[in-house]
Amino acid sequence: MFNLVIFGAPGSGKGTQSERLINEYGLHHISTGEVLRDHIARDTELGRIADSYISKGQLIPDDLMIRVLASVLDENPEKTSRGVIFDGFPRTIPQAEALKKMLEERGTQLDAVVGLEVPEEELVQRMIKRGHDTGRADDNLDTIKSRLDVYHKQTQPLRDHYIKEGAYHAIDGSGDTERIFADIKTALKK
Repeated sequence: MFNLVIFGAPGSGKGTQSERLINEYGLHHISTGEVLRDHIARDTELGRIADSYISKGQLIPDDLMIRVLASVLDENPEKTSRGVIFDGFPRTIPQAEALKKMLEERGTQLDAVVGLEVPEEELVQRMIKRGHDTGRADDNLDTIKSRLDVYHKQTQPLRDHYIKEGAYHAIDGSGDTERIFADIKTALKK
């Protein structure tokens, strides 16, 4: 079993590279953003609560995210048996500690953190384009700026946390997606 976190600012290419990792290693992808958008689209109670945060560019409270993630893991044991890519989780140090505990309770561990590092100007351009292409309501300039501000203040310290644990692999997330993926595979072989 191989578990990894794909880490980076909004628009850094986590979804794109996750797809490649799934195909290469047969891992199960858990995108907290997709799980939450699904709940919002179905107008579940969780979706309504999540939307009240997401529409303002804020992070979902830790306890709510942890409950969502635990239920996804427990409801899909056949899909998660080879390993999992956590995309969009953890975003804070308390979430990282909760993830470590959840994995230990299931007899496994986090093996690597892939950090896609992209300059902020490029992130904004990517998300504006994505908003135009997909119609995602949260990809507008005001929300993007808020999301990046939240990322820098609340999530960036997580990078330092994983560096100290020796799990973080910094990847230049700018440019060609093939080169980025090759760099990720090289880092994971180490």
